[in-house]
Amino acid sequence: MAATTDSAEVEYTEARIAHWDSVARQLGQIRDYSGVYHQRLIEVYRSVVAPNQRVLEIGCGQGDLLAALEPSVGVGIDFSGEMLRRAARRHPDLRFVQADAHTLDLTGGQTFDAIVLSDVVNDLWDVEVALRRLVPRTRPSTRLVLNFYSRLWEVPLDLTRSLGLSKPLLEQNWLTVEDIDNLLRLSGFEVTRRWDEILLPLRAGGLETIANRVLARVWPLDHAALTHFVVARPEPQAQATEPRVSVIVPARNESGNIAPIFERTPEMGRGTELVFIEGHSTDGTLETIQREIARHPHRCCRLLRQTGKGKGDAVRLGFEQASGDVLMILDADLTVAPEGLPRFLDALQSGKGELINGVRLVYPMQRQAMRLLNLFGNKFFSLAFSWLLGQSIKDTLCGTKVLWAADYRRIASQRHYFGDFDPFGDFDLLFGAARLNLKIVDMPIRYRERTYGATNIQRWRHGWLLLRMVAFAARRIKFV
Repeated sequence: MAATTDSAEVEYTEARIAHWDSVARQLGQIRDYSGVYHQRLIEVYRSVVAPNQRVLEIGCGQGDLLAALEPSVGVGIDFSGEMLRRAARRHPDLRFVQADAHTLDLTGGQTFDAIVLSDVVNDLWDVEVALRRLVPRTRPSTRLVLNFYSRLWEVPLDLTRSLGLSKPLLEQNWLTVEDIDNLLRLSGFEVTRRWDEILLPLRAGGLETIANRVLARVWPLDHAALTHFVVARPEPQAQATEPRVSVIVPARNESGNIAPIFERTPEMGRGTELVFIEGHSTDGTLETIQREIARHPHRCCRLLRQTGKGKGDAVRLGFEQASGDVLMILDADLTVAPEGLPRFLDALQSGKGELINGVRLVYPMQRQAMRLLNLFGNKFFSLAFSWLLGQSIKDTLCGTKVLWAADYRRIASQRHYFGDFDPFGDFDLLFGAARLNLKIVDMPIRYRERTYGATNIQRWRHGWLLLRMVAFAARRIKFV
């Protein structure tokens, strides 16, 4: 992009460069009371951007936030030469480039896993132009993470600066969340998640920890938070090539349902692989699967015998051994119709979502499909997990979930953050997707009665496990 001929923009930019150069020269010489605020920003960004990723930060200042993210490749952009000289001395392992966000043109066609703009959009001449310059630095899995001041704090922040309690700033863009949402859409991005942070930006004898980690996430206090956080992804594009599909079928004591699975599961994409994981059955399920595989030589099938216990263990084994580009879970009880799986694939291929989550609680169910107490419990947990994960999750335990194999591998690589905690297999995917800021989309389905066998769900024991999951998600995702 050519240099601007707009004299007002030139004057605006030059004034800000001079301002931030001056601030950089004074760092370490003047007392700054904003340490609590910046430390909290680091904590939040570290919960959103996993370590060992390729990270680009726009408006990096002296590079402390970028370094705290522990990137495998870290590139910081700033137009203040003085700030970048400090950054290079403090973090010699990172790369710093002096450039204006509005004319950014990195060489080599680099793309990044995460792009960070912390307290930057408030200071830009044209936010849309700056955001558009970032699109070539993204790929479908890239996440843009930004935070910016709430308009409610305009007067308090002006007061703290006039009292010398924080760094001085020039006139700011006081943008709303709706403004940023619109600017991101105009620039080629889609918001996947947004929330508010930091109620108490000053040290207050430990009270700031409770205020910022807990109270800032609770209604109605969240409306008074200092900064808005937004995560966005590049505008999704439909996949041009047909993927190979693997359908994972955990099967324990499901002998009577195996033949219908072969008959009713459609061929999808470039081909469909059926991966059965047999889980210590006592009704001849293993022998039935072997017999049906022999009867259907035209179908691509695999049979794995589970060594561990529980559906979660079975799903992980199946995902690890599957060869498809797309991974689907189909419960062997056939309470979700296999004929509906192509709709899940279409939602994934079109880019509407990155984890397509089946939902049983939208359409009326067949009479005996779910007991009343289970229904109430599922509705309660859908509200709880939607609030905890920051995306609509209307049904956490519907067995049918679909995602790209590449995204599953990313989830598996970050599993240490949560640990091996999930006996169901659903939360490993939901929590992992939320941690990676994947777009989760609910897919309503008709939930049917079993025609063979009995449910493996134990209402009270598994209900207690779900309550523990709520507490777990609150600690590891919500109140970080």
